[in-house]
Amino acid sequence: MSDRKELVVVGAGPGGYAAAFYAADLGMDVTLIDKEVNPGGVCLYRGCIPSKALLHVAKLLREAEEATNWGVDFGKPKIDLDKLRAYKDSVVKKLTSGTGQLSKQRKINYIQGTAKFTGSNSLTVEKVDGTVENIEFAKSILATGSIPSIIPGLPDSPKIWNSTDALNLELIPKKLLVIGGGYIGLELGSVYASLRSKVTVVEMTKGLLPGADRDMVRVLQRSLENKFESILLSTKVSDITETKDGIKVKFEGSDNSSEETFDRVLVSVGRRPVTEGLGLENTNVQISDRGFVLIDEKCQTNDPSIFAIGDIVGGAMLAHKASAEGKVAVDAIMGKKVAFEPNAIPAVVFTDPELAWAGLNETEAKEKGIKVEIARFPWGASGRATTIDRNDGLTKLLIDPETERIVGMGLVGAGTGEMISEGVLAIEMAALAKDVALSIHPHPTLSETIMEASEVFFGHSTHLYRPKRK
Repeated sequence: MSDRKELVVVGAGPGGYAAAFYAADLGMDVTLIDKEVNPGGVCLYRGCIPSKALLHVAKLLREAEEATNWGVDFGKPKIDLDKLRAYKDSVVKKLTSGTGQLSKQRKINYIQGTAKFTGSNSLTVEKVDGTVENIEFAKSILATGSIPSIIPGLPDSPKIWNSTDALNLELIPKKLLVIGGGYIGLELGSVYASLRSKVTVVEMTKGLLPGADRDMVRVLQRSLENKFESILLSTKVSDITETKDGIKVKFEGSDNSSEETFDRVLVSVGRRPVTEGLGLENTNVQISDRGFVLIDEKCQTNDPSIFAIGDIVGGAMLAHKASAEGKVAVDAIMGKKVAFEPNAIPAVVFTDPELAWAGLNETEAKEKGIKVEIARFPWGASGRATTIDRNDGLTKLLIDPETERIVGMGLVGAGTGEMISEGVLAIEMAALAKDVALSIHPHPTLSETIMEASEVFFGHSTHLYRPKRK
């Protein structure tokens, strides 16, 4: 049987379900297709949410350890791995059950199964019960997300993990190697280090978090050097072999070569889009050489009936970017004049300290030859940072010297993921440094450092003597 639908969304991650919910709120008849029992995608089931639950525990363990400096001793923590895993799973279940309920409240036709396009306006769904449903549609939004990238030639071993395996909390390895110094590797490495694994991170490039500003990364790296067993930069893995003792790894670096055996190896070298097996060859959708779906500013593919959002279209592979694209795609389908043209997509590395940035960063400005003035406010001058014993922070503004507009913000320190949205708003609203300086911030708070950074630009920060150069 064939059933004509107004809108079919394939993939129910943060991009797909945000698009489906928004379309339903606007009165559209929506069908949402995904393999999971409820909407959520990688983010809720195997990514953002479970990792942040574990990072919360990691932060608590660190603070309990540091409390001895303040005259409070909680003693050595006892870790119940089964209970910790159950806590993490309960967070996932609560949120995914919630998205399932929201889907029902919006009267969305949710189908648990795997979709495959048979044409520009048709697809089949192989349901979990084995039955197949043929669906015809007017418009479709493709939001199938991404999966962990793999390193060719690795042995097929349960001792070699990807991010999903690491989040399963099978065990706490005595020695863990993390291949890749990006945000996923550093976040999961931090979790296991707090659980008392001896963590080594190896990164091919000369610095952690390639693309992020070095002054911000240095603050984070100093902290991680105290938590991790070692951080190997400008180093690559030349060979991996499974032995009875674990995984033997050979390293090749600019300084030396070495060999070490680990209980587990976490491969965290990025993510790749899920476009294979979708039947896109039966449509007019075009794929780039790197495997991403090509779209225009309205998130429309080369096939007028099909839109695409999220990780499969490239750019920042972030849940909130996918959600924003989803709403643009729905508005475009509704005939509104829209374009996905954000000036600031925030990024947050949820380590401790957290690192966050939005808009233009210093590295990008140098690469593109864009002139900016940079105003920095070190947290050593922050009253709030001092009260919580977290002076290891930095607030940074990038300002257009001609217009004095704020064009970028960077933050590193405790809880900066909760602060970066002020930067996003300032950039999107074309706020001037003076606007931020004149906006009264509560004292004592960490957000106050944003106001003081803008005052640094003018040379009159209250808590930092840094006269403006003539």
